[in-house]
Amino acid sequence: MEMIVKDGFDGLSMQKLAKAAEVSPATIYIYFKDREDLILQVFEEVNGEMLKATIKGFDPDMDFNEGMKVQWFNRAEYFTKHQLEVQFFEQLRYSPLYDKTISIASKAFGESMSKFYHNAIDRKDLLPLPFEVFWATAFAPLYQLVKFHTQGRSYVTKNFRLTDEMMEQTLKLVLKALKP
Repeated sequence: MEMIVKDGFDGLSMQKLAKAAEVSPATIYIYFKDREDLILQVFEEVNGEMLKATIKGFDPDMDFNEGMKVQWFNRAEYFTKHQLEVQFFEQLRYSPLYDKTISIASKAFGESMSKFYHNAIDRKDLLPLPFEVFWATAFAPLYQLVKFHTQGRSYVTKNFRLTDEMMEQTLKLVLKALKP
């Protein structure tokens, strides 16, 4: 991950990785078919950890407001503590491997989020929106706050630190925007 984040996908070769790990390139090929296989296996492991952290204490049958709060705080905690992994995900997002990563992503996570989304619509806690509109409205504000936090600055504040109060204030506005 470090090599990819620092040097991009073109900066990762099995030879460079072997040298950094102080092993023979042949050793790496025992575990990975090729460079793409290595990247996808790393993604699968890290993605599983992220999804597990995201749904800690979450139940798709939760009240919509509470479920969103749990997810916001879980996501913020994971993303602020695992910046290397987040940068790795971002690089994959804009790479030719992105379609393959989608097929690896947890179906259980997708099913849980879909159930949560549809439960909220059924209970009239959420406007019926295309899923992508819901997702962008529900989580983009959080991700921008986390980005400010990890960069240590916003567009106007030099020493920006995300607080629980800021997250709750922003989440309140998001929930208001998503209500019928």
